[in-house]
Amino acid sequence: GSRSAQQGAAGGDGSAGGAVAHTPSTEDFSLSLLDTNLPAEAETELRSFIAKRLTKGALFEGMGNVASVGLSIPEGKVGCYYCRFQQESLLEMATLESDINAPEYVVCFLGGSEKEDTFRLELDKYIQNLKINLDLEQKNLEASVSPYLRNWFEDAICPIQRVVQLFQDKLGSLLHAALSYTPVEVKNADERTEKDISRFLAAASLQGLVQEGTMTSLCIAMTEEQHKSMVIDCSGPQPQLHNAGSNRFCEDWMQAFVNGAEGGNPFLFQQILENFKLKAIQDINNLKRFIRQAEMNHYALFKCYLFLKNCGSGDILLKIVKVEHAEMPEARNVVTVLEEFMRE
Repeated sequence: GSRSAQQGAAGGDGSAGGAVAHTPSTEDFSLSLLDTNLPAEAETELRSFIAKRLTKGALFEGMGNVASVGLSIPEGKVGCYYCRFQQESLLEMATLESDINAPEYVVCFLGGSEKEDTFRLELDKYIQNLKINLDLEQKNLEASVSPYLRNWFEDAICPIQRVVQLFQDKLGSLLHAALSYTPVEVKNADERTEKDISRFLAAASLQGLVQEGTMTSLCIAMTEEQHKSMVIDCSGPQPQLHNAGSNRFCEDWMQAFVNGAEGGNPFLFQQILENFKLKAIQDINNLKRFIRQAEMNHYALFKCYLFLKNCGSGDILLKIVKVEHAEMPEARNVVTVLEEFMRE
């Protein structure tokens, strides 16, 4: 049958406003504009781009895509994140009553380059929340959707940048807490700052990159430790940290973030964060390889010790491998010896 799609487009600064334009409908669907802050000519070009993608069936419900799009704007080519979705409540009604056409929506977010791909998962989550808003506010679509669309850049792209600027040289302790799964308690912060810190901790952790059982055991182990949670007090101009830990690895990466802060590019911070996690995973895998060798070879045991001493993150790596090797007697013995060496 025919499906109608409404397209909201927001520009790089996330502000919204503007014109309603009509596009010729095809046999399968028509596109009508809900909200945009693009100039009329560029909006028509974007709509044409989206229409072609819809015709090819290249948009899957709820899964964002990123492409480079040439538009009649000063930037010329920009990165475009676009996602098709439907209101779930109307979708359910449509399946019950086949003559109802559930409206479908395409949301587009435009930025300076294709680097929006760095934030594709964050923007997918942003669209999920938009679906919830739509379900709650069906009767007043424009009033509920427009303010939300306007804030996409601030809400989905900038949190990591804001945390870097807020913590500055104390960021090493936040990275340490994320990597070691130390519980974090935030006090006297406004709602946005609390969400930003929580988002940063989740983004900097190795969730999804190491075994789920390891993460669970590590969380339990860290919660049971003497110092318990790290406390962040945001009552002053700069956060005060209590029970904070850090190591050379996290301090070195903190420097990379602080150096990047001068340019103020959120995409750069996201890239640094990905590299930070990649290096942590490489170090864990190297240590695990050395431990396997050390089960048979005393020289490899010494290599393990040197690696832990020099990598800058020995305290965290030892905890992770201790949890992972808890059920493996030979490896567990190696870890116990390494713990003694590191203590001395």
